[in-house]
Amino acid sequence: MSEYLVNIEHERLSFFTPAGEVKALNDVSFHIAEGEVLGIVGESGSGKSVTAYSLMGLTAHPGKLLGGTLDFNGRRVNDMTEKEFQKMRGNEVSIIFQDPMTSLNPVYTIGNQIREALKLHTDKNKAERQARAIELLELVGINEPEKRLKQYPHELSGGMRQRVMIAIALACEPKLLIADEPTTALDVTIQAQILELMMELKDKLGMAIMMITHDLGVVASMCDHIAVMYAGNIVEYGTTDDIFYNPKHEYTKGLLRSIPRMDSREHERLIPIEGTPVDLLNPPKGCPFASRCDSCMQICLREKAPVTYFGDIHYTSCWMNQKAELEGGEER
Repeated sequence: MSEYLVNIEHERLSFFTPAGEVKALNDVSFHIAEGEVLGIVGESGSGKSVTAYSLMGLTAHPGKLLGGTLDFNGRRVNDMTEKEFQKMRGNEVSIIFQDPMTSLNPVYTIGNQIREALKLHTDKNKAERQARAIELLELVGINEPEKRLKQYPHELSGGMRQRVMIAIALACEPKLLIADEPTTALDVTIQAQILELMMELKDKLGMAIMMITHDLGVVASMCDHIAVMYAGNIVEYGTTDDIFYNPKHEYTKGLLRSIPRMDSREHERLIPIEGTPVDLLNPPKGCPFASRCDSCMQICLREKAPVTYFGDIHYTSCWMNQKAELEGGEER
C-alpha cells in the first residue's frame, strides 16, 4: 500500500471537442499524505479543478484520461466503476464547490440536503440523521441550527451557504476534503473565517485538504506544500516557504509580484503578468509560459525545460535554472 493518501503520477487528460483536442492536463504528478494540506494555485484554465474532479471520477464526456495513474487510499482510481465512485464520493472524498448558490439545490431545505448525504453513506436512522445535521451546523459555526435546517439556500447569506457546503462535505468525516476556490465570492472577513474553520476541522478530524485557488495569499498560512499550475502543467512544486521565499519559475515570481505585500514600500505598484494564457487546443512546443515571460530565451520557445531539483521536495521546470549551463555550452 502507498504511504500517500493521494498519489497521482504522470496524468494526461484531454477534452475532445468539435474544435479539437483540448489538452487540459499534461504529465501532472503530485501526492498528498494523510492530514496534509496541498495548495494548487494558478490562473483560471490552468487545470486545477480538472485535476481534482478526475480524482473523484467527475470528468464527464468529452473528457478522457489518456495516461498516468491515480491512486487514492491504496486503490487505483483508473479502474473504479461508477458504483465504486458513488460509494467513495461524499464518504471518503468530499468537495466544496466554488459557488454554493449553484451547488445547493434551491427547492430542498438545508436539512434535506445534509441528511441526504448521511442517508446515502451511513446506517443512521431518521432521528440520528437529524441530530447529526444539527451537530454539523454547530460545528461550522451556524447559529440556531434547528431553524436553519428548515430554511432554503436563498434565505441564507453567502457566508452561511458556504458553511452549509462545508457541513455537507464533512457529514461522513472524509479522509480528503477538496476545496475548489471556496472563498472566491466571499468578502475578506468571511473568507478568513472560512479558512480558519477549515484548518480547525482538519486538526479535529485529521483529514487531508486539497486547496484549489488562484490566490497565493489564501494558501500562505494553511498549506504544507504548494503546486503551481500553468496550462495543464505543474511548473513548480515545493513547501510553502520554498514557493514564497525562494521561487524558481518565472510564472511563480510573476504571481508573487502581482499580490500586495505587508513589508512593501509605500505606494509600491503591483506588477501584473502581461498577456493571456495559451490556447490549449494548440499548446506551444516549448515552455507554456514563454510568450508571457520577460526572461524568455530562444530555447524556451523550442523545448520544454527539464525538471530541476533544489532539494528533496522543491522542483521546477524552467530554462532560467539551466541558464548558467547553457551560457557555458553551445550557443542556443
